[in-house]
Parts: sequence; structure tokens; C-alpha cells
Amino acid sequence: NFICRCHRLLSTQNKNNKKNIILSSTQLNTSIKDLIAAKKYEQALDLFDQKFEICNDYTISMAINACSLINDYNRGIRIQQQLQSNSLKNSYIQTSLVRFYLQHHDMDNAIRLFSTTTNKSSYICTAMFKGLRNNNMPEKIFDLLDQMTFKPDNYTLPILFNVCAQLANDRAMKIGRKLLHEMSNDCRNNYIVLNSAIDMLMKFRDVESAERIFGSIKEKNIIIYSTMMKGYIENEMSEKALDLFEKIDLKLDDVTYIIVFNACAQVANDRAMKIGRKLLHEMPVSCRNNNI
Repeated sequence: NFICRCHRLLSTQNKNNKKNIILSSTQLNTSIKDLIAAKKYEQALDLFDQKFEICNDYTISMAINACSLINDYNRGIRIQQQLQSNSLKNSYIQTSLVRFYLQHHDMDNAIRLFSTTTNKSSYICTAMFKGLRNNNMPEKIFDLLDQMTFKPDNYTLPILFNVCAQLANDRAMKIGRKLLHEMSNDCRNNYIVLNSAIDMLMKFRDVESAERIFGSIKEKNIIIYSTMMKGYIENEMSEKALDLFEKIDLKLDDVTYIIVFNACAQVANDRAMKIGRKLLHEMPVSCRNNNI
């Protein structure tokens, strides 16, 4: 017992010594980053509090993110209240705060901070739009679109297309088509953006435009095929889904199996039964363990 107590005392002393030898913000950032990577969020925040006088904006951003990870709203607000005006203008801190507010459903503070941010980066817009979507406020995203000071990119477009697909009303269709028309060449070569665009158009029941985008993709992956087939099924065009399935020369994943089985069930003719039984027979063991 005496030896165990000595070990504990030495361990505590070593930890304290490590804290005491942190003399610069660079050392502090490294220590906090390591603690967060090890999921020791409370220890990271304790160290942040103890060394607050040498914290820089990057340290503060990490601390706010740690509060989000452990759902500690009060501590996050306390950090925010300690910040100087210059730090509140830092884009990383603004993004961390927006994400923090939205995670705790503090919509008023999130929207106020976003609206008062002069130069809105892709990161803060992505965080804001994703948070509003997760808080079931998709229409609010459209209200804030005009505040964007940059052209939607590979990060913001998938979220915007997803929201347009979710609503699929007149306003959403108008915005979605406008975004699609103004999309940069860089985005037109991004699989995630194109996949989201196809899903959106299928939700709009604009199958022809979805097919046009699908046809423009030179190297199609299984996710793109699955989205296209799912869109056909949603538009009661399951025969087309089966036509497309028979053209696939890629390894199927769980999602693809589910989509094709659904298409077979919807059609339920001789062809569909033949495809369904063949697919079931060839299905790998990993998929057989999937209850869905």
C-alpha cells in the first residue's frame, strides 16, 4: 500500500511538472491537442484553464471544440465570455462557437454570431448550414444564403443540395437549380457534389436532368450508381433501375443490394425475380449478416 501511494504521488508530481514546464502557447497547443486526440477532454480543458494567460486563438478554438465534444454548455459559455474582441473576430473561433451553439440548440446565439461575421468562410457556412439542417430548420438556411460572401464550394454545396432535396418545394427547386447552374468547374468534377445533385434532382422528379449529370460522369463509383437507382425507384421507374444495375461492373455494397432488392420487389415480374434470386444467391457472407 505504501509503495502504491508513492507511485501515485510520483505520478501526480510528474503531471504537475509537465504542466509547469509549459512556457509557450506552442507547447500548450501541442499538449492540449494530444489530450484531445486521446479523448481526455476534461484534462485538456483543465490545462486550458490553468494556462489561460498564454492561450492564443488556436488554443481557444480547441477548447471550445472540446466543450462541444463533452456537451459542456456552461463551460463553453464561460470561455466565450472571457474572450477579447480580437479573438471573437477569428474565423476558427467563430466557426467553433457556431458549431458549439448549434449542438446545444442555442439558435439565437448561432444565428446572431453568423450574421455579424463580416467575412464568412466556407468553414463557418458549412458548420452553420449543417447545424440548421440537423436542428430541422432547413428554410432558415435559404434565408441566410444571401449572406454568403463566396461562391458555394465542395463543402457547402452537398449540404445545400441535400436541404433542397429534403424540402422539394417551389423555393427549394428554384434555389437548387440556380446553385446547379452556377456551380464551378471544380465542383462539377467532385463525386460528392454530383451525387448530392443527382439525389436532389430525383427528389424534384427531374429524372432527365439527373440522367444528364449521371451520363457526364466518366468514372462512376458504386455510390453514384446506387443514388441513381434509388432515384428511379422513388420515381416509380424500377425497370430503369434494373437496366442500370445490369450495366454495373463494380463490387456491390450493402446499400446497392438493398436498392436492387427493392426494385425487384416493386417490379415483381419474371425478369425481376430472376435478378433478385441470382443476386441473393451470389450475395457475400458480410451482406448476409446485415439485418436491413
